[in-house]
Amino acid sequence: MFVTFEGLDGSGKSTQAALLVEWLAAAGRRVLTAREPGKTPLGERVRELVLHGGEMTPWAEAALFAAARAELVAREIRPALERGEDVVLDRYLDSSVAYQGFGRRLGEDGVRQLSLTVTGALLPDRTFLLTIGADVARSRAQARPDRIEREDGSFVERVADGYRRLAAAEPDRFVTLDGARRPEEIAEEIREHVHALL
Repeated sequence: MFVTFEGLDGSGKSTQAALLVEWLAAAGRRVLTAREPGKTPLGERVRELVLHGGEMTPWAEAALFAAARAELVAREIRPALERGEDVVLDRYLDSSVAYQGFGRRLGEDGVRQLSLTVTGALLPDRTFLLTIGADVARSRAQARPDRIEREDGSFVERVADGYRRLAAAEPDRFVTLDGARRPEEIAEEIREHVHALL
């Protein structure tokens, strides 16, 4: 089973990913978990560059995320799935489509195709999208926001709109959840969906 979590920064996706991993592990399942970009040595270096480095062009940013994703899929995700393990990711290719395709205005199709190419078209079985208002997202931002979190409100609105469009286009894969609810209430709903996949 391959599950991903998506949403604006501050939506609670990382919390929900961790709660799901904890629940699966308690049930005796073997789970690979990772955040994007990250997990691999290359992914961690890309993470530092795209989140805390200097300015870069939108396509350079998109290409760096895709490079980290290619490495993660080849070295971690596909081997884990082949071993019969569950995979739970905090962000995957939908983040690139939302943030670079819609937020940076690179276009949905080009950014999506880039990720599909470098991952061998590997898509998750289920994607949980946690939605919150852009104003709430900004209020939850870290005290020291990263390079992308420093973008203005119109950028955040474009990303949120991108996520809504992605979820509407693939209703069989996406489950949209109100990120403003209590974390345990959200986690319970997620567990119900995941149980149906197992």
